[in-house]
Amino acid sequence: MKDRPPIPAQLKRDVLVEAGHRCAIPTCKTYPVDIHHIIPYETCQKHAFDNLIALCCTCHSRYHRYEDIDRKSLQIYKTNLGLLNHRYGEIERRVLQQFCDKPELEIIRLMGLSEIFVLFLLKDGFLLKITEGPHINGSPSWEEYRLTASGRQFVDNWRQARSLE
Repeated sequence: MKDRPPIPAQLKRDVLVEAGHRCAIPTCKTYPVDIHHIIPYETCQKHAFDNLIALCCTCHSRYHRYEDIDRKSLQIYKTNLGLLNHRYGEIERRVLQQFCDKPELEIIRLMGLSEIFVLFLLKDGFLLKITEGPHINGSPSWEEYRLTASGRQFVDNWRQARSLE
């Protein structure tokens, strides 16, 4: 690959930021990561944001050597990552990640007054506020949220490389 130019620093940075400097596979999230071309560079002859994804060395090997992650899955992971980053804030993505990492989890407890931080998950019907802890100076000390059936389906789709659109 002597003739292949390096990925420009800003483009590489954009791909890393998109994935939070972690593997883009939602069940992995390991670091450090490599930048992988979804459609091989040899085929497309360019470095393009929509064709680049951050993968840890294990998932990169799973794609190339073991072939248990296919190109279509990588394209869906990439599309889903863009959708998640566009629609949800950091805390919302972390809440979704908790439900992804622990499929048996149905309820998550957050600090009091967290509703603003999970607003779009609430609006989209993925979370439901179910209770709050004792009030201190008029504010709840904690709040519990339940993952709804549509929220569970969303998380399962994300985990299994199915489209979130």
